[in-house]
Amino acid sequence: MSSTAPRSYSAAHFGLELDGVKQVGIFRSIEGGGVKTQVLTYDHGGGQEKWRQIGKPSFDDIKLQVGMSMSEPFAAWIEDFTKGKHERRTGAILAADFYYKERARREFKGAMIKELNFPKLEGQDKNAVYMGVNLCVEDIHFKKGSGSRLDAVTGDGTHKDIQQKLWTACNFRFELSGFNTRRVSKIDPFTIKMQVIEHHMGGQLSPIKMPSKVEFPNIAFYVPEIDSLQFKNHFTNKNKLSVKNAEREPAKLHGVLTALDQQHRELFDLSFTGADIVSVTPDKADATTEEIKLVKVELFTEAMEFKYKKV
Repeated sequence: MSSTAPRSYSAAHFGLELDGVKQVGIFRSIEGGGVKTQVLTYDHGGGQEKWRQIGKPSFDDIKLQVGMSMSEPFAAWIEDFTKGKHERRTGAILAADFYYKERARREFKGAMIKELNFPKLEGQDKNAVYMGVNLCVEDIHFKKGSGSRLDAVTGDGTHKDIQQKLWTACNFRFELSGFNTRRVSKIDPFTIKMQVIEHHMGGQLSPIKMPSKVEFPNIAFYVPEIDSLQFKNHFTNKNKLSVKNAEREPAKLHGVLTALDQQHRELFDLSFTGADIVSVTPDKADATTEEIKLVKVELFTEAMEFKYKKV
């Protein structure tokens, strides 16, 4: 006898819907978006049994690994996040079968960008890299899929071909005002994040999530030791104090990190301002290695701005 139960499907075909627009970009992975709750236990003195009940629900963050073939609305959402504009979105995580037919969906409300994770970049690494985008949500519902085909669709329902723009770890350009950074060989991963404030109130199980200030990280990059003297001199002169002048000058450095594709076309710019050097650290000297001696330079930043490029 043949089974009439619905067939299982793989996890390889999925998509994201934002404000009614399906397939807002090409994603490597989507995880999270689960629902959980705490168990409340009540002990009473009249017996050994324990009474338990379900507490308030909480919703896991949605974590995306995003390629550079994102749609313009999604890129604009990221740009607004770095500017301190926290726009809320409704949407759904779509799961499809082998034939790209939608089989299940997790609808969410009140989504805000919580973190942007930039990967490690290195001149000798030719692997593809992706940007991590973490979303916090206020509500999630699990629903059956509509059965429609999972294609790239614009807001008016017309199909749109999205050309994959591959971003590799070795294709980048780093610029810092007043310094020669042409031979920067590596940049450590860093994260732009925002702390989410939860507001609980009576008559509602789940809290309202409110945005706070965006925190911008330090940037650590590596240059050959022969190019490091300019950074050492700047750091030494900037931190000299005298009796007559006991105040340091404010941060004035600015720069930009640019990601490139295989044809060296610009994919995005991440500009930063209000920066200055906080440390200059030479690599360990080892007689058994034949690698080029590098120096790690670390900057603090006051502000960053993401700008997506149309290719």
